[in-house]
Amino acid sequence: MSAMNAPEPERPQEKANVRLLRRRRDRPRLTLRQRMPAEKLRKGVYLIPSLFTAGNLMCGFFSIIATFRGEYVNAALLILLANVFDGVDGYVARLTRTTSQFGVEFDSLADVVAFGVAPAVLVYIWALVPWQNWGWLAAATYVVCGAARLSRFNVQAAGPAKTHFVGLPIPAAAQMITSSVILYYYMGFEGTPTRHYTFLMVIYGLAILMVSNLPYFSLKNNDMRKRHPEWMFLFGVILITLVIAERHIMFFTITLLYTLSGPLLWCLTKLKHRRELRREATQALS
Repeated sequence: MSAMNAPEPERPQEKANVRLLRRRRDRPRLTLRQRMPAEKLRKGVYLIPSLFTAGNLMCGFFSIIATFRGEYVNAALLILLANVFDGVDGYVARLTRTTSQFGVEFDSLADVVAFGVAPAVLVYIWALVPWQNWGWLAAATYVVCGAARLSRFNVQAAGPAKTHFVGLPIPAAAQMITSSVILYYYMGFEGTPTRHYTFLMVIYGLAILMVSNLPYFSLKNNDMRKRHPEWMFLFGVILITLVIAERHIMFFTITLLYTLSGPLLWCLTKLKHRRELRREATQALS
């Protein structure tokens, strides 16, 4: 046989490909469910936390309908009920270990409606209509800042657990609006024109606090099962008594104190830092 007709020797890469094809041919075929990870094939949603999130979303929608009908107190109460659903769905998901990425995204969309759009529509129709363009601009700013606050929270939630929030949470901002509306009617101030000026500043202030870097206390990562001092139990009993006796005033007071706790905590942190710098400077000079 001549050198031209001699077969070419197989290359190492070709031999490896042939061996791989033979192994695949001899290997028993697996079903799709056996070959794919369980997470990719799993369909459906976790029922119980998703139902609570849906209740949160529906309360926000019904609040908007109540606002269009002029039932402002009912609209505020529906937003308050949405806050209850929002707290329960997260607690149930963590308790039953049914947290999922779908639940996180669904909860964020529900929060935008219940604590962003619904309070903005309520405060616009109830107090900001006389401002015309400045009124709807203030309400729109609140919604945009609330959505940005939720997006930042979802990004930061992927990191390690923290004992505080960064910026005012949007449910707290919504309850600041609803508690103010309820207090106005409880005190008989609903007919006064002061709300037109007050809520224009309130809505912009809440929008700024939501997108700020101010720290706010969080109870999500606190262990409530451990022992606490006895004075905390007595304080809780007194607080519950006051809430039952004057629920309208106490609801507004608690919400206002939490809203102002961020700037107050920031000021205390700055003062503490300055004192430490002065102490270090004094020790360096002495």
